[in-house]
Amino acid sequence: MKTYSFIIASFLFLFCTISTSKKESITKEKNENTPVKHPKFNDYWYTGKAEITAYKLTQARYGEIYEGTAVHIFVTEDFLPTKQVKADNRNAQNIPILKLNSTKKFVTGIYPYAIMTSTFSPIARDKQALKISFSAQEWCGNTFIQLNNRKKFEIDFHSYFQSDADRKQSLEKKILENELWNQLRISPETMPTGNLKIIPSFEFLALQHKEIKSYAAVASFKDAGNFKIYSLNYPELNRILAIKISKEFPYYIQSWTETLTKRGKTTTTQGEKINTIRSAYWTKNGLKNTAERKELGL
Repeated sequence: MKTYSFIIASFLFLFCTISTSKKESITKEKNENTPVKHPKFNDYWYTGKAEITAYKLTQARYGEIYEGTAVHIFVTEDFLPTKQVKADNRNAQNIPILKLNSTKKFVTGIYPYAIMTSTFSPIARDKQALKISFSAQEWCGNTFIQLNNRKKFEIDFHSYFQSDADRKQSLEKKILENELWNQLRISPETMPTGNLKIIPSFEFLALQHKEIKSYAAVASFKDAGNFKIYSLNYPELNRILAIKISKEFPYYIQSWTETLTKRGKTTTTQGEKINTIRSAYWTKNGLKNTAERKELGL
């Protein structure tokens, strides 16, 4: 009888242990994939509107500083994970993402630059950007880069420069500087800090003709009154990026600076916030809709 009782007790102990372990595993998996959300996240980001912010831009190029404008358009979308494009319709396979379209326009001497970077980031913990595309247009020609997040980072590069023209490459996955702007808006408390390996922004790599790869960087996050400043220092590149965000949700990007030392000369690119609006801009493409551009300060 004692033997029988011992077997029953052992079985119950083993069953409870396995059940608890399985439950903890399921809970852990759920937590790792649960969106990191502020209590007001849905109320702000899922209203059928984008957040648009205009910035006064002072852009360093060719060793000099030029004035221009920058615009950040943040909007939530459904994303197809296989094709890695915006979904036309809702379905169970879609991934909720936060997209940032970042644009710059400035004139160097006689000719203008138009730059745009699109970054598609899942609204989920520990999930990297699924896709990044960059393009630059100026009178010399076009440059285009696209990254798709698959088993590795798959990169497609096209440029009018002989040294950069038409190539493909695969990279081991590292932190992407471009995705950190979205992460600051989703969950700034999860920002990586310390000594890291980071793939710099495609804008920087393309305009400075640097190899697309990860570089050593030191990341830090510090308080600055009502704001916080997230900084990336790349010693090998002589480059420091500092992004200032509001401490309170929705963590507006107030300004940023990018300081670069090249051939012994230091220059700084800076964006300073002019104004922010929320708008379903894709429905406002008529002549009567120009009022919101004035509200933005454009």
